[in-house]
Amino acid sequence: MSYGVGVDAALLTTSIASVPVLAFALGVLGSLVKADLRLPDAIYQATSIYLLLAIGLKGGVALRESDASAVAGPALMTIALGLTIPVLAFVALRFLTRLGPVDRGAMAAHYGSTSLVTFTAALVFLDALQVQYEGFVATLLAIMEIPGILVGLLLAGSASRHAGSLGESVREIVTGRSIMLLAGGLVIGFITGPEGFARVEPFFGAPFTGILALFLLEMGVLAGRRLGDVRRAGFGLVVFAIAFPIVAGFLGIVGGALVGLSAGGSMALGVLSASASYIAAPAAVRLALPEANPGITLTASLGITFPFNLVIGIPLYWLIAQQVTAALG
Repeated sequence: MSYGVGVDAALLTTSIASVPVLAFALGVLGSLVKADLRLPDAIYQATSIYLLLAIGLKGGVALRESDASAVAGPALMTIALGLTIPVLAFVALRFLTRLGPVDRGAMAAHYGSTSLVTFTAALVFLDALQVQYEGFVATLLAIMEIPGILVGLLLAGSASRHAGSLGESVREIVTGRSIMLLAGGLVIGFITGPEGFARVEPFFGAPFTGILALFLLEMGVLAGRRLGDVRRAGFGLVVFAIAFPIVAGFLGIVGGALVGLSAGGSMALGVLSASASYIAAPAAVRLALPEANPGITLTASLGITFPFNLVIGIPLYWLIAQQVTAALG
């Protein structure tokens, strides 16, 4: 199967011209011209809670209607990717940068974990193209969140130097807002099913993209403030923050196709593999690796990888997913 330049351009337009991505661009622009576009903290917190709970609810409903055998393979593949990707990141950083093991472990924890917002933008992208995907992919998001962070911390040697902090980090991850809301939403959606979700669909369905746009406006402001740090990050770190997500995304797509996911589902798993955390991972790293430099990890994950994935990565992963699923199908 081949795809022409026109198709590629159309996919890129679908991604860039979407309201959430343009809201992100507005936030970056506002940051550059020093306009005050920051959301009030209460609204920022509310939008993040809304997105996590909405994705969890939808995923729980889809999980209830899915065959357990259909979920088992993708879940096991997701765990395997969550264990493998941070190791690859740790090794790649050794060759591309001069970072020490602690900072490389912190980076591995960020890139082994996931970005809810990147994943959400990918689902909006697939919906815009009317591409079908397995509804239980939100479950895969919750599954990948934990092992990637823990492996990154272990690679940094935190188990031997900060055993108490590592245990606290595990508690922080499991009881943190991201996992609690996402997992809680999955359970609620599973229990209530389609009929229960139908009663709240007017709130958690139609407004979803608009609220995502508000959240991405805030993310754009934060990313714009990191642009100066990008110039100081060093060439190797910039290469890693762009090239590694492509490699990890490809692995996720291939893994998804091998366990029977559709092209849309494989692309979603690829996005999870390619994304980098800037919410859950920083909190865990702060506890377990207090000597790690948060400026480096946030510059890479939020200042470089997140914008790249949002604008270029998502349509790129969709093209790869079509090619891979066609070849393996």
